[in-house]
Amino acid sequence: MKSFELKYGCNPNQKPAEIFMENGGDLPIEILNGKPGYINFLDAFNSWQLVSELSRATGLVAAASFKHVSPTSAALGLPMSEKLKKACFVDDANDLDSSPLALAFARARGTDRLCSYGDWIALSDTCDAVTASLIAREVSDGVIAPDFTAEALEILLKKRNGNYNIVKIDKDYIPAEIETKTVFGITFKQKRNDYTVDKKAFSNIVTDNKNLSDGAKRDLTVALITLKYTQSNSVCFAVDGQAIGVGAGQQSRVHCTRLAGNKADTWFLRQSEKVLSLPFKAELSRPQRDNAVDAYINQNEFDICADGVWENYFYKKPSPLTDAEKQEYLSKIDGVSLGSDAFFPFEDNILRAVKSGVKFVAQPGGSIRDNDVIDCCNKFGITMAFTGMRLFHH
Repeated sequence: MKSFELKYGCNPNQKPAEIFMENGGDLPIEILNGKPGYINFLDAFNSWQLVSELSRATGLVAAASFKHVSPTSAALGLPMSEKLKKACFVDDANDLDSSPLALAFARARGTDRLCSYGDWIALSDTCDAVTASLIAREVSDGVIAPDFTAEALEILLKKRNGNYNIVKIDKDYIPAEIETKTVFGITFKQKRNDYTVDKKAFSNIVTDNKNLSDGAKRDLTVALITLKYTQSNSVCFAVDGQAIGVGAGQQSRVHCTRLAGNKADTWFLRQSEKVLSLPFKAELSRPQRDNAVDAYINQNEFDICADGVWENYFYKKPSPLTDAEKQEYLSKIDGVSLGSDAFFPFEDNILRAVKSGVKFVAQPGGSIRDNDVIDCCNKFGITMAFTGMRLFHH
């Protein structure tokens, strides 16, 4: 397939639209089902790069959930505790532990379920039936993977009344070194960002605390590779082999850190006993549960515990999650890793990160206030490495 005609571009008025290889060669994909759109393919190709690179860097299978050209999360196929399974709404999934890929997907999709609604999914390895069964029950636009088992494909072909987007990509495809992009009729050309994140990226530790465990290196690797495919400015919190808070596309770096930190806090609070024991109505849909959990934790648009409201979600009235309870729970969180796609210009980013249990930081360095940031890390016993490499993505 040398080209594929799209229904439209970013918006319905942007026609015609298509994808094709500039050199006239074959596209490195096969569309097994559906008709992905312009934004679908942007998510598909960015998310595939993320999971394939993350898998190569760690030697583990990986999955990602993407929305509007940024990941809501990326995760490795590591074991999950029963509490974590319940927080991710996969405690009822059969044979979950038999599939590392399903574990990776469960983690990635379960991290920020509110933002993952209607996502694009990327899998680093062949999609098996266990993973497909998890995908089948979520609201999602499509999936990209190097292959699908016959059983997995049969499951996914039933999704969205047979219109679910399923894309198979050549895992051996290597893009050209030079890439181009057209904006306002003007063509930009640059060398593709082929910087590899590995353990050497964390060799320049600039803080008094030099302790950097293998687990921390793994989590910092997850954070940095996630940032490499996240719209900048961006900051990523990671723990236990998964990105738990992504702050993307903010003009101010501290706003990235606050956004990512708030998402990480929500992630941790979802695993608190009070949230895990919420008395949901049995007939509540998965998206309705997602919205209810977020409203309960963050008290956003409405008070979900108020009379006349709680009855829509619960079979009995839950007691609110108070600010004091949140602070007490979050104060016990520790060992979180934090990556930034560019240097921290002020210590306020570290001060916010500390509130979410951050103990390990990787950032390029290079600010005129590096010493202030280092001093702030030293104050809290944080280990910080300067990678010397900016990871902007636009």
